[in-house]
Amino acid sequence: MMHLLTSPEAWAALLTLTALEIVLGIDNVIFLSVIVSRIPQQQADRARKIGLALALIFRIILLSVLVWLIGLTAPVFSFKGADFSWRDLILIGGGLFLIAKATHEIHAEVEADDGEADQKSGGSAFFWVIIQIIVIDIVFSLDSIITAIGMAQDIEIMIAAVVIACLIMYISSGPVSRFVAEHPTTKMLALAFLVLIGVALVADGFQFHIPRGYIYFAIAFSAAVEFFNVLAKRNRRKISKPSV
Repeated sequence: MMHLLTSPEAWAALLTLTALEIVLGIDNVIFLSVIVSRIPQQQADRARKIGLALALIFRIILLSVLVWLIGLTAPVFSFKGADFSWRDLILIGGGLFLIAKATHEIHAEVEADDGEADQKSGGSAFFWVIIQIIVIDIVFSLDSIITAIGMAQDIEIMIAAVVIACLIMYISSGPVSRFVAEHPTTKMLALAFLVLIGVALVADGFQFHIPRGYIYFAIAFSAAVEFFNVLAKRNRRKISKPSV
């Protein structure tokens, strides 16, 4: 441990891996912000905290079973000349789940479903939200930890990077969730992001890697455009208010 604390290479690995884990955690934060927006605020806050706690727990558990995790990348069957591992199957399943969930939410928004049914169901809606969060947490955790294994050699560095990234996710998830709730147009944008991320996960599962830089650039550019759109709407609203 002392060697790691005094090693410049260890600190460089920690900073690099933490930055990458934060970027990978953006997907998790976006999904949480959208999924909890259809239940009452008090339950939404609880669900968001539970989801982020589970994200951290799943990542630490996966790190503690590295041998098993590395084995997930070994082929389990072949189909038309292509090898598929458990990791590939999980990514394909998680990606399809994201696409289906985001498409369902987009349909609800287009049909002007305000989520009253979800709010009336109370505990059952909260339970269903938690189940969905668990499923997608497992998918994102698997992708995140396999990336960590490929970038760092010391388990201490991996755990530190994952904990720091999850803390930043926890801090940022509240403002992101509130922003999405206050500006309905951003929810549609977030749902489009989830479809894009789901497609990328499915593509990864079929060994067709889409560079994440392209995806995150598209997300950042669209988010910047939406930010200026929200700012413009706010300014127009202020100007249109009659002076007292």
